Amino acid sequence: MNFDKIKDIDLFNPYILIFIMVLFVIISLPIHFTSSLLPNPSYQLFLYIFLGFLFYFFGIVISKKFFYRLNFVKKLESIQSHMSIEKSNHETIHDFKIYLKELPLFGQFSKTELILILLILFSLLLQIINFYILGGIPLFSGILKAKATGKLWFISFIIFLPSINILLAKYNRKVHYLLFFIGIILFALTGYRTTPIAIFLSCFITLYYTRNIARKYILLFLALISILLVTVGFIAVKSIEWQHWSLNPLELLSYRAAFTLNILDKVIHIQGSAGGKLFYSTLTGYFTHVDPRILVGKLVISRSTSITSTILGPVLLDFGTIGMIIQMFFIGFILKTLHIIQSYKHEISTGFYAIILAQSIIWIETGPTDIIIWIFYLIAISIIIYTLFKLKN
Repeated sequence: MNFDKIKDIDLFNPYILIFIMVLFVIISLPIHFTSSLLPNPSYQLFLYIFLGFLFYFFGIVISKKFFYRLNFVKKLESIQSHMSIEKSNHETIHDFKIYLKELPLFGQFSKTELILILLILFSLLLQIINFYILGGIPLFSGILKAKATGKLWFISFIIFLPSINILLAKYNRKVHYLLFFIGIILFALTGYRTTPIAIFLSCFITLYYTRNIARKYILLFLALISILLVTVGFIAVKSIEWQHWSLNPLELLSYRAAFTLNILDKVIHIQGSAGGKLFYSTLTGYFTHVDPRILVGKLVISRSTSITSTILGPVLLDFGTIGMIIQMFFIGFILKTLHIIQSYKHEISTGFYAIILAQSIIWIETGPTDIIIWIFYLIAISIIIYTLFKLKN
């Protein structure tokens, strides 16, 4: 394969979310041909997926027009040109990427770098304490898994994810990869796929924009994240004592995608019935111990069980079609705006773009029902406002 032909393609631009949604639908199809566990999807399902991502596309387009119309891109290009002269001994700017110069394994640590390392170590310590309090490893017990994402986990994750991404975006030092791998292992042991995948995916996106990574390693990454997705999900499901599955790992992957789309299909026919309760529980759930996905289960299938309904489901249940249109436009606009900024300013902008893009990809299945991710979106919006204010002045 000739990797040079695609070397200038920005693989992690916001359009990737549309590709992932199409891929998710494709993954869901095989289970309909190999079993009769789920009903076939309706045409309304595909219509609403198309409508939602059409307005996501509009958000991206409007963001681009906004930046070019107000000459913000020219100002960012001027900043980048100044950076390339000022930092020529430390990094190389290449199109939408910046290749950081490799630092020694140890020594010459800056104050900011040390602070980030200490924050990461503190977050990992909190996760270890969390396992100690639980009395075991949640990955191997459905009972412990149900208790694993409490306040200690919340604080640990909200510190670890931005800290590791900013560290990797600012400093090219191989010893930092050790912290990255330890973090993936500790958070994978909670039994939830989305947490280690968020770390793995966001950090890889950060490295993609700050390192000269060969295309073969990108393909290796895609293979590894696929294995991680299937393995952690399969082990976690098999470890739930009250569930018994006869499906193999690949069938289970297809079933979960198809089941999630089936829930969205049902949501479309009862849209607006939550009346904002899901969003309220998303904002308060970690403090009131109310899981928004359990509310989805109660409303859609009349069972008190945690249910995912794709990126479109929760907002449809809360606010109907208009709410879905606004949400998808908003996500597209914010992602593209931060994508443009990070292409020129890098560092913190790159770290937070990687975080919210990775989490938005995960939302394709789980839906936006996590306050942590909305907090990251608020920080991303603050970065955008600060940058636009600086450019304007």
